[in-house]
Amino acid sequence: MNLKNLDNLVKSGQLKVEPFNQAEFTGLVSSGENRLKDANNTTLATESRFDLAYNAAHSLALAALRFHGYRAGNRYIVFQALPHTLGIGPEVWRVLAKCHDARNLAEYEGHLEIGDQLLLDLLKAAEILLNNTIALSSKPK
Repeated sequence: MNLKNLDNLVKSGQLKVEPFNQAEFTGLVSSGENRLKDANNTTLATESRFDLAYNAAHSLALAALRFHGYRAGNRYIVFQALPHTLGIGPEVWRVLAKCHDARNLAEYEGHLEIGDQLLLDLLKAAEILLNNTIALSSKPK
């Protein structure tokens, strides 16, 4: 992980430096964990599961960013920062980027088309974020 790259995002105005807050971090991780658990409930509609999984991933990515003392100016930047906050590779953040685009189509144009594979990929990506964020929290701050 290279936090120096995050400092470059501060210079460009995409991130702000903000002190770590344990209560906020704990709340974001808890929210992500609970939403991911609910997203795995196969009795829910695919759209609901997608929304829950996407928001779980976002909460966890934001928690990782906050752990390192940064706050994002927009939703997408938390996913872009994952290589630097959690050491996440492109196989995960590309899925999250695709899901972000799908989420925006649903939110702003009322059009959500997701297949079973995208949902499964999102669930897997969110699980990776959960595990890595929990591991991050065990490091001394």
